[in-house]
Amino acid sequence: MKRIIGMGLAALAVTLAAQGRAQTQTAPDKTGRAAYRELLRELVETDTSVATGSCTAAAAKIAAHLKAAGFRPDQVTEFVPDGFPLDGGVVVVLPGTSRTAKPMLLLGHIDVVNARREDWQRDPFKFVEERGNFYGRGVADMKALAAVWVDTLARMRRENHRPKRTIKLALTCGEESGARVNGAQWLAEHRPELIAAEFALNEGGGGETDGRGKLVAQTMQVGEKSNRNFELTATNPGGHSSIPVDDNAVYELGDALAKVRGHRFPVRFNDTTRAFFAKSGAARRDETGHAMVRLAADPADKAAEAAVSRDRTLNSMLRTTCVATTIAGGHAANALPQRATANVNCRIVPGEDGDTTRAALVAAIGDPKVEVKLVGRLRPVAVPPPLTPAIVGPAERLAAKHFPGVPFLPSMSTGATDATYLAPVGIPTYGVPGIWGDPDGNGAHGLDERMEVRSVYAGRDYLYELVRAYADAG
Repeated sequence: MKRIIGMGLAALAVTLAAQGRAQTQTAPDKTGRAAYRELLRELVETDTSVATGSCTAAAAKIAAHLKAAGFRPDQVTEFVPDGFPLDGGVVVVLPGTSRTAKPMLLLGHIDVVNARREDWQRDPFKFVEERGNFYGRGVADMKALAAVWVDTLARMRRENHRPKRTIKLALTCGEESGARVNGAQWLAEHRPELIAAEFALNEGGGGETDGRGKLVAQTMQVGEKSNRNFELTATNPGGHSSIPVDDNAVYELGDALAKVRGHRFPVRFNDTTRAFFAKSGAARRDETGHAMVRLAADPADKAAEAAVSRDRTLNSMLRTTCVATTIAGGHAANALPQRATANVNCRIVPGEDGDTTRAALVAAIGDPKVEVKLVGRLRPVAVPPPLTPAIVGPAERLAAKHFPGVPFLPSMSTGATDATYLAPVGIPTYGVPGIWGDPDGNGAHGLDERMEVRSVYAGRDYLYELVRAYADAG
């Protein structure tokens, strides 16, 4: 399967080379921004969180939008996994003209992390434009990109554009939690023919700013960390709270979590991250940038490591990270706790795995009375896709057109995506450049999630041309 895919991409590279370095002659669709904004508003205001929302409702709205744009009913497949009525998704097909070119897939998730109104400054499920930003749960992760995929296919249909390569779109549920079912996994296992493709474009890449409004890099994701959860448990016979003892399950768990917080995994570069730090750092020309360059050259440079690690995103690219995310303990207000548990979420760099990470946590805690157990859903370990000219060439060429002077780099995503479910069925998946974010993470998975308005619109224009370039060269 891999050999066949590689041959197809090589053929595509020849086609692109024959086209030279001529840029796609497609003007920015500024008149279509209002329609795109309305689509994004509708998606953000459709609650798709696992706690209170419905992906099935959002998928139905997307299907209706694309049918209104001219897609036939047989080109739009809404699906709902058995037993999970709220976790539906949609697959859409824009047929290509070539009988030999294999399809490409646009992948995205439409579910979002839970959000409580009392914690936010604004209603998380109301779309707000304010101070140059779009606000709302999911606007960064990843409804702005999902809306771009929908908008791109709708625009092509309205323009009666007939690509050489068939374009498929799969928008699914369950990426953020998978507590019920993961839609990308379900498609790969139950309806692989719907998403069969030579390659896929997904979240995970994008632009990076210096936190002060300057775009410093555009990246294409070619690898990602593994996601594993560990449950820490402290137990005790308990007793009456009027006669306390030092041997307290809550205290023991607290001590263990403090040691997890203090543990720092070692710097572990791979070819992708080393190149990213060296080239992106050189382009920044600030203190952090200088430290990035030094650290890429010498991972043992502790001063450079300390300077780079102050940036939370860069720190996560350097090493495996583990963080406490939930905690529970005790059974009564007037009783000594018999049990206390916490979840520690780890994002593991390539070259390490769940076993090595658990061993590091056990050693850091140093308390045999605290159990450390691997729990939860286990995603497949991500397989980095090949960096072929057929994929990199169009992305880099168009990045130079849309973001002149900004370095274009391969990168490793610090999060986990649904790309992990496509590799086992032979679909190499790339996180696209385009929409950029800030070092603080833009509130994704947190409070007052936002995306810069000009980033969203610039990314939309870039990604439309990128999809056209891949599809028309098929």
